[in-house]
Amino acid sequence: MLPAGGGKGICPRCLWKVSFNAVEEDPVAGESETAWARLGDYDLYDEIAHGGMGVVYRARQRRLGRTVAVKVLRGGALAEPEARLRFRREAESAGRLQHPGVVAVHDVGEDQGVCWFSMDYVPGEDLAQRVQKRPLEARAAAACVQQVAEAIHHAHQHGVLHRDLKPSNILMGLDDQPKVTDFGIARHLGDTAAGGRMAALTHSGQTLGSPSYASPEQALRGIAAVRSDVYGLGAVLYHTLTGRAPFVGPTLDSILLQLREADPVAPRRLNPTVPRDLETICLKCLEKQPEQRYATAAEVAEDLRRFGVGEALLARPVGRVGRSARWCRRRPALAGLGLALLVAAVAGTAGGFYQWRRAEVNLVEQSQQRMLAQAGERAARLRTYTAGVYAASQALLAEDTGLAGELLARLTPVAGAEDFRGPEWYLLNDRTRSQDLE
Repeated sequence: MLPAGGGKGICPRCLWKVSFNAVEEDPVAGESETAWARLGDYDLYDEIAHGGMGVVYRARQRRLGRTVAVKVLRGGALAEPEARLRFRREAESAGRLQHPGVVAVHDVGEDQGVCWFSMDYVPGEDLAQRVQKRPLEARAAAACVQQVAEAIHHAHQHGVLHRDLKPSNILMGLDDQPKVTDFGIARHLGDTAAGGRMAALTHSGQTLGSPSYASPEQALRGIAAVRSDVYGLGAVLYHTLTGRAPFVGPTLDSILLQLREADPVAPRRLNPTVPRDLETICLKCLEKQPEQRYATAAEVAEDLRRFGVGEALLARPVGRVGRSARWCRRRPALAGLGLALLVAAVAGTAGGFYQWRRAEVNLVEQSQQRMLAQAGERAARLRTYTAGVYAASQALLAEDTGLAGELLARLTPVAGAEDFRGPEWYLLNDRTRSQDLE
């Protein structure tokens, strides 16, 4: 048992002993380091990474005398059955892949109730750490993500969907060759009724992956497909070029709102040195509608190869017509107003009589004022809704569930009014209720 007030400053070695009742091993003759724990055939040394599911240690396989990485499930022998199942699925998903761009899994096992698996040891830093210093040069970024796309295509060909592509899950190593890791929420692909290849959630409606890098359909609707990983590739490319994720915000709710309502800032606005062709590839991957993205990771890799050698891209930049159509889909009220004005203008010029034309102009002006007023009212209601969601999230952070519930209740529309409530409202509402029950 840990002493009172002794939680701070405890090293991973001590935590291991407390969690797993491990006994520190004597050093093997001829070794310069002392292994502080043993798991199966592996001597564990220092921690090199950790996440929500497990902790990764640098280790030495005794029988083969090689350095590997060993991932250990959090909770040790006390881990829940569902966590054990997900951990084994991660090992199985990565274990079926044999590709230079994927961290290979060697062995999997359980020792005294502690689940673990061993994999390649990749010394160095991950892509997030590399880019933290400064964004990559355009051609280096394209070459890096091209190799990642080829590895992800290999995974898709073998029925594995990653679902959590982000820079921290790409190890660069000392040779600067990227390797994809962390298949913790990966799933096997299955055929859907529409003929696409989809993967379902573990729990219906659960947000998967990292929202700043996840596709809209995955983060907002809880479904993921091959094109969801294509979006992830675009998010990784965006980060390598700009040094930040496509969407950033102070809270999860603000990120989800941007993911639903806004387009990412064009990379060239954040980094003017980004070539237009590379920006085109990046933004095509990040399209909100899956059918507008590349169909496969192989297509992403091919366009990145074409960029690298100076060939014409398969993708085309979105022109003014495409941007206008996208704007209309997201703002139908204002788009309807613009269309009404256009029709009215054409009808007004086609009239042959002065009085008829004058009456038409008056009608157009009245319609314009009415629709502008409606559009202004809707924009004001949307701003009120956004402010209310933010205020409720802050109240929830302050553990004032009463105020959070009151703020969320105010956002419930009256009969006949437009309902702005999205996943962020229901997420906050569920959290408020759950805290009240506690």
